Amino acid sequence: MISALFVNAGNYLYNLIIGRLLGPKEFADAAILITFLLVLSFIAMTFQLVTTKYVVLFDNSAAKALVNFIVKRSVMIGIVMGIFIVLFSKQLQILFNTNTSSMFVVFGIGVPFYFLMSINRGIFQGKKKFIQLSVTYQAEMLSRLLITLLFLYFLNFQSSTLISLGIFFSLIFSLFPFTLKKYTNNKQVLTEQQKQLVFKFFVLTAFYECTQIIINNSDILLVKHYFNNYEAGLYASLALIGRVVYFIAWMFVMLLLPAVVNKEKEGLPHKNVLLKYVSYITFLAACIVLVSYLFPELVVHLLFGKAYITIAPLLWKYALATSIFAISNVFAYYYLSIDQYIPVVITGILGITQVVLIIYFHDSLQQIISMQIIAMTILLIIQLVFFFLKSNKREIDKL
Repeated sequence: MISALFVNAGNYLYNLIIGRLLGPKEFADAAILITFLLVLSFIAMTFQLVTTKYVVLFDNSAAKALVNFIVKRSVMIGIVMGIFIVLFSKQLQILFNTNTSSMFVVFGIGVPFYFLMSINRGIFQGKKKFIQLSVTYQAEMLSRLLITLLFLYFLNFQSSTLISLGIFFSLIFSLFPFTLKKYTNNKQVLTEQQKQLVFKFFVLTAFYECTQIIINNSDILLVKHYFNNYEAGLYASLALIGRVVYFIAWMFVMLLLPAVVNKEKEGLPHKNVLLKYVSYITFLAACIVLVSYLFPELVVHLLFGKAYITIAPLLWKYALATSIFAISNVFAYYYLSIDQYIPVVITGILGITQVVLIIYFHDSLQQIISMQIIAMTILLIIQLVFFFLKSNKREIDKL
């Protein structure tokens, strides 16, 4: 938890410094790169969660076969996606109104490393080797921060390309400590039944992670498409500040998943684990929304400076939308970890609903945020209803 706080603080500092150095217009391009990284994370995080779950559930030899199985497919998918991004870099430049296409070329080259990094982390997470897991996150964060700042300071080149180079090198550094080698040097293969289990969980997790990306990042991509660079840069800064609660919530989810899987494996009750993490996140979210409501101009001024101050009145509303999503997200991950997938489908439907609402209602940045609040409120209500219905059913079954 301490390490996760340090890493998230560093990633936050990275975005703040870049936002201050570049200003709203150039920061809009940088935000697209960061958002692209998050968009691809739905596949990367799927690899990580699948590895985490089955490293816990399978015995040692089967776990090695699992890692070998996933690594081969992740490399193939990463290469295909990387080539796709490189080939269509010009079209991506036009779609998102960026100043250069080279930023996408560099980014595409780094995609296979991103997927390998995630499997590496999944092993550490599943084995509860949290020190090694922490080191990989810290290596990524520190290298990205330092290398990007050095590039921006010493090289007179397109800022978005330099930022993409910083991201690329950080993915290389994040592979250490490297544990995949001892898992991939293994001749045992998964049984057909094990492959089916892994494939089912992979598809459902990928679907859920995709909905996460849609909910969490579609607004930035759509704003970059519908609005000019200045307004898109302002919105990117707003999103970064308002998503503090989501970053904090993710730290708890990292601990929630293996804890729930272990209790489920041992036949022990785990509802109390969920409620504990929900209460933590709700309290923190409430504090962040309150501060955003009472001191919006102070927060924006301290973090991004005077150039972004016009976005201050919208800060608490965006923080509210993100907070509602973060709380509902904990319920979805909980049910995903115990192989109950209705909440995942619900999240997907509401993620698509949010995109549709923004496409039809985007006259202003405030309207876009309002659409997110509506969609996320409906999502949380449905998740709570599902939770109480499931809990009551279990109580009745016990009687």
